[in-house]
Amino acid sequence: MQLDLLVRNAHIRTLDPDRPTATALGVLNGVVVGLDEDVAGLGARKVLDAGGATVVPGFNDAHCHTAWFGLNLTQLDVSTARSVDDVYAAVAAHAEGLAPDAWVLGAGLDHNNCGGRWPHRDALDRAAGGRPVWIKHTSGHACVVNTPVLHAAGALADGFQDPDGGVVSRDEHGRPDGLLEETAQSLAQRQVLPYPVETVADAVDAATRHYLTEGVTSFTEAGIGGGWIGQTPVEVAAYQLARESGRLHTRAQLMAASDVLHPLTAHTDDDITLGLDLGMRTGFGDDTLSLGPVKIFLDGSLLGRTAAVTEPFCGCPHNEDRPTGYFQGDAGSMTDLVVAAHRSGWTVAAHAIGDRAVDLALDAFARAHKERSRPGVRHRIEHAGVVRPEQLARFAELGVVPVPQHNFLHTFGDAMAAALGPERTPWSYRMRSFLDLGLPVPGSSDRPVAPGAPLPAIQSMVVRLTETKVPYGPDEGVPALAALRAWTEGSALATGFGGRKGRLAPGYLADLTVLDGDPVRTDPDRIGAIGVLATVVGGDPAHDPHHLTRTPARHGPPSAPATPAAPPQETP
Repeated sequence: MQLDLLVRNAHIRTLDPDRPTATALGVLNGVVVGLDEDVAGLGARKVLDAGGATVVPGFNDAHCHTAWFGLNLTQLDVSTARSVDDVYAAVAAHAEGLAPDAWVLGAGLDHNNCGGRWPHRDALDRAAGGRPVWIKHTSGHACVVNTPVLHAAGALADGFQDPDGGVVSRDEHGRPDGLLEETAQSLAQRQVLPYPVETVADAVDAATRHYLTEGVTSFTEAGIGGGWIGQTPVEVAAYQLARESGRLHTRAQLMAASDVLHPLTAHTDDDITLGLDLGMRTGFGDDTLSLGPVKIFLDGSLLGRTAAVTEPFCGCPHNEDRPTGYFQGDAGSMTDLVVAAHRSGWTVAAHAIGDRAVDLALDAFARAHKERSRPGVRHRIEHAGVVRPEQLARFAELGVVPVPQHNFLHTFGDAMAAALGPERTPWSYRMRSFLDLGLPVPGSSDRPVAPGAPLPAIQSMVVRLTETKVPYGPDEGVPALAALRAWTEGSALATGFGGRKGRLAPGYLADLTVLDGDPVRTDPDRIGAIGVLATVVGGDPAHDPHHLTRTPARHGPPSAPATPAAPPQETP
């Protein structure tokens, strides 16, 4: 037998408890077929000589926004702004190169970095020279626009009413000031979207090329097709085009936004009342491109203080009339939607950041299981930003998978702690408590809401420090091996690919990452600095800047790499 790929001279962390380490690995037809003695003496079409570097299963981001991230790479980036004047200056400089009627599209705004202030539409009008402006907040739950956008949306007309589940902010004079929260963002979105399928495919191309540089081999796109999170109603077509044209460089699972579900007519015995045409649901597709859960938004953002919490946020200068945040819609209707999706065969991913929204999600899942038993289904709570101690047991009782983003702790930890206060901060973005209950906890980034590289996120799972080095719920920290499992096996279990991804063992997909250090042995404060030497997807070295992979001659042993890999960065 000739292998497609032989990985040799490696320190392999398989994450298989029956065989935790190895030095060689063989791949055939995209699948791991053996380790060490299993592949000794076998030839291979390609050989990856790791030079003693560490090899781990490919990282799997269980919740991110890939098309959004890719689109952001082409738009004005205001993430470095530290005042509203910085935002205005960036808008003015960007607008100079645009046609008089072109849109100024931007992303990365964080008002917390601007002294808690939001850009005002009047100043945006001046900066943009009359061009329409749409700048997305980094959380994705708010944006700022200017007068032309508000006028076209009808938001400046007398008697205008805020949409359900959203807010059009007003200044001290009662005028819309340009800030749109939650569902009110659709006022701007519908003036720009949908993007062409080609544009979205290009965004997927740029994003997934970047993912490879960070060792990411799989991801779950957390909402497509509708709502304020989708880029086009035909977003699956964009992903299919990306795959067919070689622009999808990693494996992708797609969550359908709940807005795209509609009533279906099927036999009464099927109990399929809600879904997509032809009855497609969670699990449709293959290892490369598949349909995942349905994404249902229950509340808003912790950064924007629109998440639904049971006790008021600490200081709400902006939302004084809604100090405990708010739901995205009527609680009863949202519960009915969760139950209908469950009954129709979907896995549900409920966006719930505040503990009041977590209560709603757990109650909805409990009712769904009571009305129709579906043994083995694992519904998810996306973010699970604030989970009270008494809520933990219900996660385990219902088998609900929490999907928190621990990369938030460094980037947003100081702002989140200020919003929650000292009592609730230890309940926020938990890790150890969930693992102690036996729940799978995946690795996920919510990129581009925050930087999405897995290794810094793994470091945050271990050390849990904010940007200013303040501990954030330190009792929820976990050992590095547990954090590594989260970004590999945990994500596989959370996305329905347990037994298929997340380990380097016979029968598993040959997705792997070559690192210049071992996360388990590296000083926890340096895990995020570990470099990615190569990324392999299905046995194909898709990212190999150091040329670790060689094609052996037809006769004789495989040739050695011209440039050996850097030695692992480890502490004794």
